[in-house]
Amino acid sequence: MHLHLLLLLALFRAGCVVAGPSYTLRGNWRVSNGNGSLELPATVPGYVHSALHQHGLIQDPYYRFNDLNYRWICLDNWTYSTEFKIPFNLSEWQKVKLTFDGVDTVAEILFNNVTIGKTDNMFTGYSFDVTNVVKDVNSLKLRFWSAVQYAERQSKAHTRYPVPPECPPVEQKGECHVNFIRKAQCSFSWDWGPSFPSQGIWKDVRIETYNIAHLDYLTFLPVYDNASQVWNIEIEASFDVVSSKSVGGQVTVAIPKLKTQQTNHIELQQGQRIVKLLVKIRKDVAVETWWPRGHGNQTGYNMTILFALDGGLKIEKAAKVYFRTVQLIEEGIKGSPGLSFYFKINGLPIFLKGSNWIPADSFQDKVTSERLQLLFQSVVDANMNTLRVWGGGIYEQDEFYELCDELGIMVWQDFMFASALYPTEPGFLASVRKEVTYQVRRLKSHPSIIIWSGNNENEVALRVNWFHVNPRDMKTYIDDYVTLYVKNIRKIVLSEDKSRPFIASSPTNGMKTMEEGWISYDPYSIQYGDIHFYNYINDCWNWKIFPKARLVSEYGYQSWPSFSTLEKVSSQEDWAYNSRFSLHRQHHRDGNHQMLHQVKMHFKLPQRTDPLRTFKDTIYLTQVMQAQCIKTETEFYLRSRSEIVDGKGHTMGALYWQLNDIWQAPSWASLEYGGKWKMLHYFARRFFAPLLPVGFEDEGVFYVYGVSDLHKDYHTQLTVRLHHWSSPKPLCSLVNSSIVVKAGEAVVLFQMPVSELLRRCRGCTRETCVVSFYFSTDKELFSPTNYHFLSSLKDAKGLLEANITVNISQKGNVFVFDLETSAVAPFVWLDVGSIPGRFSDNGFLMIQRNHSVLFYPWKPTSKSELQQAFSVTSLTDTY
Repeated sequence: MHLHLLLLLALFRAGCVVAGPSYTLRGNWRVSNGNGSLELPATVPGYVHSALHQHGLIQDPYYRFNDLNYRWICLDNWTYSTEFKIPFNLSEWQKVKLTFDGVDTVAEILFNNVTIGKTDNMFTGYSFDVTNVVKDVNSLKLRFWSAVQYAERQSKAHTRYPVPPECPPVEQKGECHVNFIRKAQCSFSWDWGPSFPSQGIWKDVRIETYNIAHLDYLTFLPVYDNASQVWNIEIEASFDVVSSKSVGGQVTVAIPKLKTQQTNHIELQQGQRIVKLLVKIRKDVAVETWWPRGHGNQTGYNMTILFALDGGLKIEKAAKVYFRTVQLIEEGIKGSPGLSFYFKINGLPIFLKGSNWIPADSFQDKVTSERLQLLFQSVVDANMNTLRVWGGGIYEQDEFYELCDELGIMVWQDFMFASALYPTEPGFLASVRKEVTYQVRRLKSHPSIIIWSGNNENEVALRVNWFHVNPRDMKTYIDDYVTLYVKNIRKIVLSEDKSRPFIASSPTNGMKTMEEGWISYDPYSIQYGDIHFYNYINDCWNWKIFPKARLVSEYGYQSWPSFSTLEKVSSQEDWAYNSRFSLHRQHHRDGNHQMLHQVKMHFKLPQRTDPLRTFKDTIYLTQVMQAQCIKTETEFYLRSRSEIVDGKGHTMGALYWQLNDIWQAPSWASLEYGGKWKMLHYFARRFFAPLLPVGFEDEGVFYVYGVSDLHKDYHTQLTVRLHHWSSPKPLCSLVNSSIVVKAGEAVVLFQMPVSELLRRCRGCTRETCVVSFYFSTDKELFSPTNYHFLSSLKDAKGLLEANITVNISQKGNVFVFDLETSAVAPFVWLDVGSIPGRFSDNGFLMIQRNHSVLFYPWKPTSKSELQQAFSVTSLTDTY
């Protein structure tokens, strides 16, 4: 046990009463299984699986088939226990509370062998009054119940009608009835993740003592008053007042940099009491607003709130306060039926560029601060400005949202309901109301959160009838849907937070969905709201298959993670594309076949005879395919922002599915488990650049659009080149030096029939040449060279086997990889195995003989280590 006190306030001046000490129960506990045959040390916060692995009783849960082999752990009922001595005099304090910030999930809590309460929701905190049972030396037990068995029992108890889906698809190897338990929905399995519905105390636990009054929570919200054109801060504080007499005092809010200090008198009666304050920022004080990344600074101000109460009690809280406005604009568009769907931050339209976030691990005790920061650095390095926190995982830890605030990453925040129907029994709804209230109060002060969304895909699931509900019963399920997301969740959100928009589902038709009774007639409409789009059958190089929608909040293609990532959780017999391991790890129906289907459209399948080499080449090709598919799709959305074509367009967001992985398996992610960049993430760094040339063909004409996220028009030069596959020297160049890229728009800058382009560049055919194009910009602005293939690469002529050599040198903490190629090389992939870090560029088209790339290590390494681990692959290496 960590024997240290967490003092809410350390004011030891004469006449000042210190707010009661808080004693953490983090640290060393014991955990035992249901029949007591297994007992071992455990760490809190932590999980049963983690304790078993840490003490050598199980292997890595992610190794090979252990998600199935260790199912017994989730089916058992485990008990966490500890004994502790209170390191202060209990007689000095009127009230003692036991507080949990997170219990996963269903548990009975015994304090000195007295049952003091139960938990059944992972997503809310719990506090229990232990004043009458606490002693100097205490025992604490949490008797967990298997989440799988609890969910099954809750489902069986719901006898009036079924609430589908009963079980996940067989490919997911998961557990059933997850919609009956308030736990991470993906913990019972998903199409990219394993089934590990573990048990544990996943957040902080502590003893809190106090006299007079205790501050239970404090939340605040900056709000801009349009009428008076001033900023106000709405502050809400909840107290548990134990004094039998009325408690008076003052609260002082200070924001020194904004020359703000406001004092209010307060009077608190015994019991639970709410204090609401409105702090006005002077109109003559300049307030710097918070901006998304790439659009301005993320300015925040230090704020202190001091409660000075009768009896000399002083309680002080410090927080960072940010100021920004967010509007979801749904209005008519000239030349297009329907409504727009885009965000204005501080009055400026912002194109959402980013991805979807899933839990970083099945076991949250493994998601360290270092790991979180590394993932966020990769978000920033890929020029993203938005993450959608997907509704089948968790409301993320505080540091997640703090990093988003500091880095300017906007958050689309789902509530934790996904791809299922849910019960609306009174007990379930009461638990959800506590959850939503708790989370909105915890999170609403974060400027990064720009929207609340009630669920993931449940509106469309009802309308399209994913779960084959009898049409006669559909009204019951629609009524349940409205009860849960509108009459409960939405009602609470609108009461607690008037500063940001709420939508009931994603995808949604927004205002149209509201008008149509919350289940839109066509949730897939591209004329309203956001959409999710997946198409694994048609050719992903054909941009015409993609929807010219208002905002695309999910889209993607699968790939396999690199061999160095898979190697850690597999054995030699697993290293084949159709091995039992490969089929087991693929949780998406027909996923492995779908990847090869897309690969075969434009590339040759691996030709080598060595089975391991073939496996590695296939992995490489799935990453090439994924990167190229999502590049084509994303660039289509990016160039659709400023135009209406055939009544469609004004696309203002592209969030691909998905950013990160929960384990080592094929998935839609661009970051592998452990943080290694797939080829897609390098592509994202380029296609999300603030200034980007986008090329495509339509009816035999080649176009280049200039796509800009800049706040001013930019004068630049556009160069279009044709290269023969057999020579690194460009055959010809077309230069336009009077290009103006419009601020925040996508406009046509170049168009020419492909036949004319080939005629101007003699010796070129579609099969023998490739087009590159780029803006000439100043050094401060990153604008990548882009390219356009005139034919499938399996049909390319003159493509030679490239001999690529490397010289590695070190410059400070960075390593320089100087590359030289003997021929034009598509999709050059540099790999240093398991050495953590990223390259400045990768997966690139090497159309010059020499190219230098930097390697940024995430942990100390050496030139010799890199040389030993280094390998380079380009497309012809797979032939």
